[in-house]
Amino acid sequence: MLDLSPDVIRDVVMRAMAEDIGAGDLSTLGAIPASARAEAAFVFREAGVVCGLPVLRAVFAAVDPALALTALVAEGARVEGGAAVATVAGPARGLLSGERVALNLFQRMSGVATMAARYVEAVAGTKARILDTRKTTPGLRALEKYAVRAGGATNHRFGLYDGVMLKDNHLAILAAQGIGLAEAVRRARAAVGPMVRVEVEVESVEQAAEAAEARADMVLLDNMPPDQLRAAVAVVAGRALTEASGGITLATIRAVAEAGVDYISVGALTHSARALDIGLDIEG
Repeated sequence: MLDLSPDVIRDVVMRAMAEDIGAGDLSTLGAIPASARAEAAFVFREAGVVCGLPVLRAVFAAVDPALALTALVAEGARVEGGAAVATVAGPARGLLSGERVALNLFQRMSGVATMAARYVEAVAGTKARILDTRKTTPGLRALEKYAVRAGGATNHRFGLYDGVMLKDNHLAILAAQGIGLAEAVRRARAAVGPMVRVEVEVESVEQAAEAAEARADMVLLDNMPPDQLRAAVAVVAGRALTEASGGITLATIRAVAEAGVDYISVGALTHSARALDIGLDIEG
C-alpha cells in the first residue's frame, strides 16, 4: 500500500522552497501582474510510472492556497509519453514560483518508480522480490523509498535503527577482536528485541552455511555469480531468507533471480535512477 506522511511531505517541500524561492521570486514578482491567472498541465515526455502527485499538491498549496491541482491519473499509474497526468490552475505568480520545486520532486520520484518497475518486471515469474537500499539522496529518503513502492518493489530497512545488518566491515572489526560470525549473530540477537530481524553479509558458501547455523534471520549473499548463489541457497536450506546483492543490473538480474534467492537488493533503484522527462506546459 502506498502511503507518505503529510508531515514528511511538508518538511521536504518547505526546505526545497526555501532553497529555491528564498525571500521571493524576483522574475515573477517583477514581471507578472498579481491579477494574472493561468492553467498548466504536467505532461510525461516519455513512458513511465506516475509518482509524486501528493507532493505536487503540497508544493502549490504552500506557494498559494488558491492554486488547485487536479490529478488526471492515479498515483502509481503507468503512462505513455505525451500523457497529461495533472493540471494546476490559479494565480499565475504562484504557479510559476512553484514550478521548479514541483518538477524537481515529481521528476525524481517518477524516475525512481519507473526504475523500480523495470527491475520488478525483469524477475516476473520467479519468487524473488526486489529491495531498495540506503543509497538514497540525503534528505529525500522517505520520498525515494515511497517511489520504490510505487514502482512495485519493496523497501529494505529505512535506516540503521530499524534492522540489524552485520556487513563486512562489522565482521572484520569483530574478527580483529577474536569474535567470529556466529558470536556476532548471538551478540546482535541479544542486543535487540525479538521483532527485529538480524541479517548477515557473507562472501562465500561456507559463510552462508555458518550464518544459517547461527540462526540469522536473513543472509546477504554479496557479489556472488549465479552458480555460487544457487549453492549458497542450497546450504542455507530454508533456515534463513536469502538476499543477493552487489553489482546487479537489468542485464543480469534474471539469472540472479533464477538462482532461487528470496530477495535481490539493488542500489541503482535510487542512486542511479535518472529524473524522468516531465514538462509543465502552460495552456491557452
